[in-house]
Amino acid sequence: MRQESLTSPRRLGLWIVALVFVLDQASKLWLLFGVRIAENGPYAVTPFMDIVLAWNRGISYGLFQQYSDLGRWLLVVVSFAAVIWLGRWLWNASGRLTVVSLALIIGGALGNGVDRAVYGAVVDFVHLYYRSFSWYIFNIADAAIVVGVIGLLYESLRPGAEKAA
Repeated sequence: MRQESLTSPRRLGLWIVALVFVLDQASKLWLLFGVRIAENGPYAVTPFMDIVLAWNRGISYGLFQQYSDLGRWLLVVVSFAAVIWLGRWLWNASGRLTVVSLALIIGGALGNGVDRAVYGAVVDFVHLYYRSFSWYIFNIADAAIVVGVIGLLYESLRPGAEKAA
């Protein structure tokens, strides 16, 4: 059995998954139990960004809100099934952009999946806006997922890109 180098795609992917997951969960724990955002917030950070507390019982952009235990646990199962499927893809991928993109998505899905399992909803807290325009409220996991999806789209649309799925 050969030993993987420190720069192998798999190892890079695992480090990114762990980093995204830890940063996401640490930020949420700090806001919930350190800052106590529910009792003391929201906080204006810039003229276009606030830190607020929003419990998202659905998926991206608040779609498919689930208020029952069945819906909640169905979303947990779907999240972890996606992690397993994407993890298998990551394990077999060799392209650096593909590995990084998949790892970002997996780390984000794990972070949001743990939120659903523990709290019954995803903890969202970054609110971007400009005057009357308000963008949705998100967290580190959401941002990682979006960047990962953009990376996969870019990789798949590049001329001469390896078509692996």
